[in-house]
Amino acid sequence: MSEQLPFFINLNGVLKDISTPQVMGILNVTPDSFYAASRQQTDEAIAARVRQILDEGASMIDVGAYSSRPGADDVSADEEMGRLAHALDILRRTAPQAIVSVDTFRAQVARHCVEDFGVQIINDISGGELDAGMFDTVARLQVPYILMHMKGTPRTMQQAPRYDDLLTEMLQYFGRKTEQLHEMGVKDIILDPGFGFGKTMSHNYELMQRLQDLRLLGLPLLVGVSRKSMIYRLLGTQPEDALNGTTVLNTMALMKGASILRVHDVKAATEAVRIVQAVKEGPTDNT
Repeated sequence: MSEQLPFFINLNGVLKDISTPQVMGILNVTPDSFYAASRQQTDEAIAARVRQILDEGASMIDVGAYSSRPGADDVSADEEMGRLAHALDILRRTAPQAIVSVDTFRAQVARHCVEDFGVQIINDISGGELDAGMFDTVARLQVPYILMHMKGTPRTMQQAPRYDDLLTEMLQYFGRKTEQLHEMGVKDIILDPGFGFGKTMSHNYELMQRLQDLRLLGLPLLVGVSRKSMIYRLLGTQPEDALNGTTVLNTMALMKGASILRVHDVKAATEAVRIVQAVKEGPTDNT
């Protein structure tokens, strides 16, 4: 079991301690996310989902308006921003103090979300590959940046992805990108290995097996395996049946040193965090 390293991220001048693993709840405002139950469209549904995420123990909310499932339709920047503005307005009225991440690969969308809605974290599935202005924008905004590994684009990433050595290539990718970000002045970087993004099922399980190797980079890890195809295809089921498998993988990720779990099912994830922490540190009382 990996030792948890001390990590802090700067959120608008306030240091957030993520040495104890955190749970990030997913708020999808897309009509075509792969997990149908996660899609929130109406004002009432968005507000209810925000309250649910926080009531069940998440410390962060990740808002996405562009489906990145394999083969998903493209969405214009204006449409993406319109969806996000609608959701973020409701979110800020429902939970003004919430820590919010926006899931976008577009620099201008990221900028508007930070400047107009006080979003504190940028979550970029492309690692700056889909918008050359993203790194500069994050550097100017001085917000934490979630740097994900993806091979290809959402439309092409699952077309026979191939690696000579998966973890070596990922370490090189993250090493190169983090050096560039640090040189530009980005101080807080969170690494997301990108389960399911340009990876076969075999790659995904190899990645989980060797997840602790990414800790060599000395940065916090975000793991997002919630209800993904690596679970339900292995088991011959559907996303709706993948909660148990998600919890198993989340638990393994925590034991290998994950700092943030990005999930649909917050209650199950927060319980996994509490149990793994009790194994690592001992329970908080003697009962």
